[in-house]
Amino acid sequence: MEGNGVAAAAESGAESRAESRAERGAPPVPLAAPCGLSSSLCFSAAEQQQPAGVDADADRVVQSQWDINSVATEVEEAADSAGVGAKAEAGAATPGPQRLPAEEPDLVIEVSGRRIRAHKVVLAAKSDYFRARASRDILRVKGVSYAALRLLIDYVYTARMGEVHHDNLAEVVSGARVLQMPCALHCAAEAMRAQLRLDNCYQLLCLAKKQRLAELREAAYRFMSDRYLEVLREPGVYGRLSGAERDLILQRRLEAGRRCLLVAEVSDAFERPGGSSRPQSRESSRPQSPSSVASLEEGGALVHCYQEANREWRVLTRLPEEANAKGCAMCVLHNYLFLAGGITAGLAGGEPRARLSDKVFCYNPLTDTWSQVRPLAQPRSQLKLLALDGYLYAVGGECLFTVERYDPRADRWSPVAPLPKGAFAVAHEATTCNGEIYVSGGSLFYRLLKYDPKRDEWQECPYNSSRRRSADMVAFKNFIYRFDVSSGRGGEQGPGGGTGGGVEVFRYNTVAKRWSQCASLRPSGGPVQPFRCAALGNTIYCVNRTGTLRFSLAQDGEVEADGGLKGTFDGELLKAPLDAKGVLLPFVLTLPEKSDKAGDQEGPLPL
Repeated sequence: MEGNGVAAAAESGAESRAESRAERGAPPVPLAAPCGLSSSLCFSAAEQQQPAGVDADADRVVQSQWDINSVATEVEEAADSAGVGAKAEAGAATPGPQRLPAEEPDLVIEVSGRRIRAHKVVLAAKSDYFRARASRDILRVKGVSYAALRLLIDYVYTARMGEVHHDNLAEVVSGARVLQMPCALHCAAEAMRAQLRLDNCYQLLCLAKKQRLAELREAAYRFMSDRYLEVLREPGVYGRLSGAERDLILQRRLEAGRRCLLVAEVSDAFERPGGSSRPQSRESSRPQSPSSVASLEEGGALVHCYQEANREWRVLTRLPEEANAKGCAMCVLHNYLFLAGGITAGLAGGEPRARLSDKVFCYNPLTDTWSQVRPLAQPRSQLKLLALDGYLYAVGGECLFTVERYDPRADRWSPVAPLPKGAFAVAHEATTCNGEIYVSGGSLFYRLLKYDPKRDEWQECPYNSSRRRSADMVAFKNFIYRFDVSSGRGGEQGPGGGTGGGVEVFRYNTVAKRWSQCASLRPSGGPVQPFRCAALGNTIYCVNRTGTLRFSLAQDGEVEADGGLKGTFDGELLKAPLDAKGVLLPFVLTLPEKSDKAGDQEGPLPL
């Protein structure tokens, strides 16, 4: 009886103290250590002892119930909420944009013998898994590591994915799927996308395919496509891709945006300060002083892009300072712009002296960056640079007959069959058609040579009847279109039988091996100035600093006697880039949409 009286007195004293605290308005003493902030998460280490206040028999009953239900649900109520957090270690998480409740965390998550406290309403907003179990105060989670669960819960509170990297991505993705958090999958993929590099892109691609992360897989393919040449030279990446994947990343690169007409400001080695050109002969083939193109070099050579929507030109990029705009050659391979050779200024005995260059530069429009690749085996100027079957060909040059081929995968130049002796001092025009290279020029403008890369040999093609100077030569399907310009001086007969300067277009059927005249242009004003050509769609653009002519091939497929499409000159002359300098060399690149949208801005883009 005396013991009962002590117990009753203790209970009475406890009730009195509780009533006293209630009268003062003080909150009751919590059974577990509270978090420092209402929006905090609490974590505790594994506990070996049963929390105080929990009856051992009741715990055995609950544990048995957990063993039964965990087979189906993987999560079960483990204990009464009165015993939660007896030894919890408070750890505050950074409050995020998620709207948080004012009360203390009302959910305990047990994983791998450790505990995390959180708010039911916050987790339920992002996870169907927690929403379906909102009535429970304690959850035991299987199939998710403690580290992954912490990252995922931190994401729910902060809307930011923490330290996710390729080593723990599989754990985080697996946990997000168990907890039914699709938004976390997206965020994890975005976090890994920012970490893509050349040395890990293949590993992340494999991980994305294994974990069925479509967004990360597409990001890896896009990364490889945007940096195709770098991937091509990396055996650990390109060598492990399947044939279909290799084709895929190249195709995506070629279709990464809109095909656009561009022009680069370069300088012909024969260009005079007044802008006219010397006759193409051996006597005149000696390089001029660099002062003849000082205006171009001082201002820096630019690359302009034509905006079809508003018919305006904008600056896309600037040639590297180390590149030589005078006497260089350009072409496009795998949607990269390559620039090779040229003439650079130097000093010899205190006097200016021109020096040939062997440097080769590459512009990537998808990353807007310039880089330098393996230099030519032989310095060249006034060469022709062509792309054929994944290789670059540097043909001839000033008093050179040698030809070399660049393999971008091996990053190596190697010699191939040279031009026939006595053929060309300088190759004026060159193009590729049906897997072969065609070169025309030299002292005899009407000659045409063909290079067969399979046989590694040059062959003579039928002569053209025209004896006029050729402005340029461009291929379209099975035909080569050659544009001849007549100056109209000295009684020279122009197009249509007149003596005024004009343009005649000849077409060569590479299958039938036959020439034919297909069009002519006789402008009402002065003679047509020499121009350079590039084909885009069904239109061949003839560009110089006075404007741009358009030679359109029949859209309806109207075929002439030789099997070629009928072509006509557009009467409207498109304007040239404002304040353009030097010779305008046109080419076609596929530009990403962001670059195209940027062109809607007024004025040139900042460089």
